[in-house]
Amino acid sequence: MYDGLATRFNLKILDQRLPVERPDFNKLSNPPTSGIQTTWFGHATVLVQFDGISILTDPVFSERCSPFSWIGGNRRYRPVPCEVEELPKVDIVLISHSHYDHLDYSSVQKLNAKFGDSLHWFVPVGLKSWMISTGCQKVTELSWWKEVKLEKKEEYLIAFTPTQHWSGRSLFDRNKSLWGSWLVKGQNNTFFFAGDTGYCEEFKKIGKKYGPITLAAIPIGAYDPRDFLRHHHVSPEEAVQIQTDVQAKYSLGIHWGTFRMAIEPYDECVGRVTQAIRERKLQPGSFFTLIHGHMATVGEIIIMRLINACVYIFLSCVHQI
Repeated sequence: MYDGLATRFNLKILDQRLPVERPDFNKLSNPPTSGIQTTWFGHATVLVQFDGISILTDPVFSERCSPFSWIGGNRRYRPVPCEVEELPKVDIVLISHSHYDHLDYSSVQKLNAKFGDSLHWFVPVGLKSWMISTGCQKVTELSWWKEVKLEKKEEYLIAFTPTQHWSGRSLFDRNKSLWGSWLVKGQNNTFFFAGDTGYCEEFKKIGKKYGPITLAAIPIGAYDPRDFLRHHHVSPEEAVQIQTDVQAKYSLGIHWGTFRMAIEPYDECVGRVTQAIRERKLQPGSFFTLIHGHMATVGEIIIMRLINACVYIFLSCVHQI
């Protein structure tokens, strides 16, 4: 492993170990009809497409996560794979909490400019007025364990669920708004967005109430030093435990490889997740990571590919006989 601070400024090493890929816009505009297609844009920003809807989580497309666009905060050491203006249709945006690396003013404005009132924002209690002040036209504010049906698409259930974290954008609004995770249940698949969190027993309750889950997006980075961060950010091993708790078939590791927010090497988390999966004898590849801009499809489409492969092998054997 390379030290995160040193490689932050070594673009050659970063380009090799953590490349940035332009998204496949044709696939983004034409998602599969089964399973869940997910694309990672860095940190906690993920585009998830399934059952006819497109969901964007904690959109941050700016160079910095800071009160000011030109100074302060954390600056990206990996560029964003595309601009907001290039995104395909987005139906829903999920906001986990108010921290700058999860709620970016500029990105919110650009999304509003592109999608207008066709975009439905789901936010924790205490954030609705801020969202409206930035130009958001359709905002639903929820507290923990509250559920709503998606407007005009009542077959979709959206629930806001607990995490262990905190909120604030200044010295004067600490914990004035809630924080949490989101669950979206469609006709055939269920997606869970853990947001930003320390480990807590609430994840077992989420799994008991809503599991099994097709895909979960779970944070894996920014965890050292543990004495300081363990109440707010899970370790890679705790992330794997969350996968088990919420009964997720597949999990995508997020909250890493984009902004330097802790002291561990930037890619250490990937190896530790793989090791934790191996030690717990879980399905290899069930907890995966992506490079920036890359996409993967999980769920029914994988099952269909396995079935098709088995049929192909069977027919080949029959043909040989």
